[in-house]
Amino acid sequence: MLAAIRKAQHSVQLESYIFADDNIGQVFARALVDKARQGITVKVHLDAAGSLFWVSRRLENMMRHDGVQLRWFHRWSWRNPWRYNRRNHRKLLIVDEETAFLGGFNIHKESSRRNFGEARWRDSHVRVGGQLSQIASQLFEAFWEGSLHWSPVSAGSGDQLLHNHSRNCNHRLRCVYIDALKRAERYIYITTPYLVPDQLILSQLYHAASRGVEVFLLVPEKSDVPIARWAAQSIYAGLFSSGVRVFEYLPRMLHAKTIVVDDGWSMVGTANLDYRSLFHNYELNLVSTSPNLATNLKAQFLVDLAESAEIGQQQWKKRGLATRSLERFARLFRYWL
Repeated sequence: MLAAIRKAQHSVQLESYIFADDNIGQVFARALVDKARQGITVKVHLDAAGSLFWVSRRLENMMRHDGVQLRWFHRWSWRNPWRYNRRNHRKLLIVDEETAFLGGFNIHKESSRRNFGEARWRDSHVRVGGQLSQIASQLFEAFWEGSLHWSPVSAGSGDQLLHNHSRNCNHRLRCVYIDALKRAERYIYITTPYLVPDQLILSQLYHAASRGVEVFLLVPEKSDVPIARWAAQSIYAGLFSSGVRVFEYLPRMLHAKTIVVDDGWSMVGTANLDYRSLFHNYELNLVSTSPNLATNLKAQFLVDLAESAEIGQQQWKKRGLATRSLERFARLFRYWL
């Protein structure tokens, strides 16, 4: 991403949920400022809630002073407090409308092995070019101008960039998830850091497993949001009973958001499998029928699986009263997680 920014000739468009004033954020800020000083159009769109405790006024002022156009998405407003709950969770970088990057990476040191060491977050990001990068640029500009539900005209096949709030469907990514689960014949491999799906997606996971589909869910053993982990654990019993297998990734924080179905369909992007991503936040995912991408994501899933531990049904039944109480408590708030 940094190499692409440094080679930019015409424009740089960046959206991020988190943009931290740390080693990584400062490197990105300097790269963006260098381009702006060269007369290149540089736009940065940051989420007000996501970056609230990460970015600094100093870093913001430095970028603005040197020509970077910076906007905040949904800053707190007493006149419209509920909009603060609708966040821009997209992580998107487009350079010269020729190359685009999207996925789970925020702009912070936790994503960097050099700066965070072996404890860095395990995440997934993709790079696309051609028409997809042009569409990504159009999606960025529409969002920048406040057209939050604009979608490009699509033939509905092949690789697509999809966001979850369009004019035709308010929960578009949820519908895509459900359709993929319904069509699965051999396997469903899902990686998600926050497993708090709604009842309809849960029922499709149950149905897939009951008809013989291999359903594997990979979640973090170490979570940065404990209440989300407790809420996820509250649905484990139902998953086990239906034949869904749950694995916890052990080495470090897992932040990737991917799904692979039957070798020929995959999705990677910014959306978690939870209420916040599917109902509240603005997200952006790449949906692909490319066998090559599916093969690569499947291979990464199996690598991660080898560093994970399966949660057994009998083992789960023996958990203590305190754990069960935390799960019940967290489940009450699942819609807002």
